[in-house]
Amino acid sequence: MTDRKHHLDTVAVSLLVACCAFWGFQQILIKTTVPEVPPLWQAAIRMAGATAMLWLWCAARGIRLFERDGTLAGGLLAGVLFTGEFACIYLGMQYTTASRLTVFLYTSPFVVALLLPRFVPSERLRGVQWAGLALAFAGVVVAFSESFGHLDATRLHGDALALAAGVLWGLTTLTIRATRLGHASAEKTLFYQLGITSLVTPLLSLLLGETWSLHYSAYAWTSIALQTAIGAFASYLAWMWLLRYYPATRISSFTFLTPLFALIFGVALLGEPLTAQLLFALAGVGLGILLVNRRPVAAA
Repeated sequence: MTDRKHHLDTVAVSLLVACCAFWGFQQILIKTTVPEVPPLWQAAIRMAGATAMLWLWCAARGIRLFERDGTLAGGLLAGVLFTGEFACIYLGMQYTTASRLTVFLYTSPFVVALLLPRFVPSERLRGVQWAGLALAFAGVVVAFSESFGHLDATRLHGDALALAAGVLWGLTTLTIRATRLGHASAEKTLFYQLGITSLVTPLLSLLLGETWSLHYSAYAWTSIALQTAIGAFASYLAWMWLLRYYPATRISSFTFLTPLFALIFGVALLGEPLTAQLLFALAGVGLGILLVNRRPVAAA
């Protein structure tokens, strides 16, 4: 029986902040590598590499990936949803800006908060926690508000794909918590997702007419290596472990930090301006996360 926790402790918070920080940095890596390595081909290399690393990790630790434990249906569903999320993200980038896509993608915690309590009643949020979730999302909207100045059919198409990616992300979390995957190892849960995505993304890349090559610069390969080893392997494995032991509605609220970390890394690494708008957004997201994870006051 999984020894689940009802609140986030120091270990969980530290892992969440570290994951979100790298995911924000990863956006910079992808953005600066796309001119050289097409996005879906980049994702295919990354996912295939992470799948191989996970397989070696499990072999070294004696973790069984193929035993019958009732997780096949949930695992395949999670893998398909995970693949769909990434496909929508990369396809959406062709029609809308990265900043607009980010806002719609991070509707995912609302999907988790709305649907998961129907299957796992202990995940239900109180009123103040809903307010915190809304405040954190408002912070993200404020941070990227300048991207909403122009509307046209093409961008709306991209926005719809981004929103679909956010819903699929939320449904993936729901599947992991509400099926037998909730009792599987973090490694097996991730293996379903990485394995299916590594099979499907090359096909999508071919359908989109992307040019394949392995002759890239040292920077491109370093970027892909970091995305693979830290992003798709280590950080996603940590995320699966967190979903197994901690409330999904609460850990999902931390993902609002990711786009803000991306902006911060843009300031630090790309020379982008540090604005009062970004600072205000950081304060809103931070306060929102605190409200979501605030423990109820015990009755006297």
